[in-house]
Amino acid sequence: MPRKSVRENKSIYQISRENAGLTREAASNAMQFISDDRIENIESGRTLPQPEDVLEMARAYHDPLLTNIYCSTHCPIGRKYIPALSEKELSQITLEVLNNINALYSSRERLVDITVDGAISPEEMDDFTAIHDQLKKLSEASGALQLWLEKKLEM
Repeated sequence: MPRKSVRENKSIYQISRENAGLTREAASNAMQFISDDRIENIESGRTLPQPEDVLEMARAYHDPLLTNIYCSTHCPIGRKYIPALSEKELSQITLEVLNNINALYSSRERLVDITVDGAISPEEMDDFTAIHDQLKKLSEASGALQLWLEKKLEM
């Protein structure tokens, strides 16, 4: 039986692999092109993973959150446009989705007022920014729901 790592400050990649109950060798065998040495280098931070590595680890470890973490923290485009997600219970996700839908529903008339003329005046910008923030929150809640579903489909 392999021994359990006692290293502090484990990387998300090591945590994910260990949560899947895999040794590096077993993880390498479950993946098509990543050696156990490369896994060790990625987990220790000596090597940055490539997108293909992360996709393969997420599949082998049944952990779709890895792809979000990679995109929202390592990819320059993702850092700008992809919110970092976290795993949540379905009940919490559902409440967040509904809360954000309700907030947007109550703002719909204001959104129409702001955008009907095809321009946003300086006086309308604060309200438009608030609506935009509500849309971002809904997008994040939707992403958490997608993550939850992908995790359940992997099982």
